Amino acid sequence: MRSLRSALNRWLFTIARSRFGALIIRGVFSHMSFLIPVERLRETPRLLAFYHPRPQYPVHILIVPKKSIASMVDLTAEDGLLLVEVFQIVSSLVEELGLKEQGYRLITNGGHYQDVQQLHFHLVS
Repeated sequence: MRSLRSALNRWLFTIARSRFGALIIRGVFSHMSFLIPVERLRETPRLLAFYHPRPQYPVHILIVPKKSIASMVDLTAEDGLLLVEVFQIVSSLVEELGLKEQGYRLITNGGHYQDVQQLHFHLVS
């Protein structure tokens, strides 16, 4: 089961990098996040937090809005509660995983640094 999940994650990540895939991924996060085959750490009506399928750090968590938002520059004043919730989730995960003592970073990529055209945050340590 774990190898199947791993294969699905790799496949989804490859598709998500394409322009067409970005549309699909934003739609899935917006309307069908329950289908995403990941180990959920937190899930709310607005956000999904899970371990990165291809981690670059010992602790590498993705926090993804369920609303279709391409990047930080597409946020509006109406998204204020979403951002508050991002920071609440980060705070609880930092506490739960003991990252406060060892240090952590919250990263958001944009422009050509953004592989997947869906706003997401990386909590890494």
